[in-house]
Amino acid sequence: MSGFTLTLRNAPALRLDLRGVTPNALAPLSAAEVERLSLAHGNAFAPLAEFFTVAPRGDGALVLQGELSRCDHLGWQMNGGMLVAEGSVGDYAGGAMSAGTLTVKGHAADLAACEMAGGTLVIEGNVGDFAASTLPGSMDGMRGGTLIVRGGAGARFADRMRRGTALVFGDAGEFLASRMVAGTIAIAGRAGAHVGYGMRRGSVVFAGPAPEIASTFVPAVAAAPVFWQLLARDLARHGGAFGSLATRGFDRHLGDVAAAGKGELIVVR
Repeated sequence: MSGFTLTLRNAPALRLDLRGVTPNALAPLSAAEVERLSLAHGNAFAPLAEFFTVAPRGDGALVLQGELSRCDHLGWQMNGGMLVAEGSVGDYAGGAMSAGTLTVKGHAADLAACEMAGGTLVIEGNVGDFAASTLPGSMDGMRGGTLIVRGGAGARFADRMRRGTALVFGDAGEFLASRMVAGTIAIAGRAGAHVGYGMRRGSVVFAGPAPEIASTFVPAVAAAPVFWQLLARDLARHGGAFGSLATRGFDRHLGDVAAAGKGELIVVR
């Protein structure tokens, strides 16, 4: 498999859509064929070579370099391989990806990992609003895979999340895990208001400061030591504030009972 390094010539004047620029899609192509790929720029289309220089590489990875904050849909529907962005990126990073590893060595804007179904997305900086959530007009958010955010997250993180694991090493905005259906979320920093609003199922672990818990969540009566050890050890492999979870106590709050929910907010002591 062929790999490529795509270096942005200049910051695009309008939003640049990178749908179709994935490791598996580019692997069978020559450098000349990659240069001729058509990208949406605003409401028009132009060849990829107008925006990027293309250099082959031997490791099979796809690496993007430059100021990519106006580049949207990085890794959209990615189904394998390794993709690295050496800088901050725009909206929809890792959206609907099903396999492979996508690493963003900077920040990602809104809707990162929306409807993600598999693979691993690592964002070294912050993410904007609605990460790990739904596409506009859809009913299901993140559906599988692993999302790791080394920085903080904006509002509505994991809205309508259905499956998978999402970790945030910094703070999260308001309405964290709103309308969550299933899956696992772990937060190392502070969480904003309205945690778990409309939550149906799933687990949210707070490894840092305790959040404000709504009255529609009730304290759990039954202990769950075996479940906690399995979950804590799974999260511990990511290190940081999650590394010591298995040795710490915890309190569970169940809800959102206003939505007949059976989810749990786990506050680590």
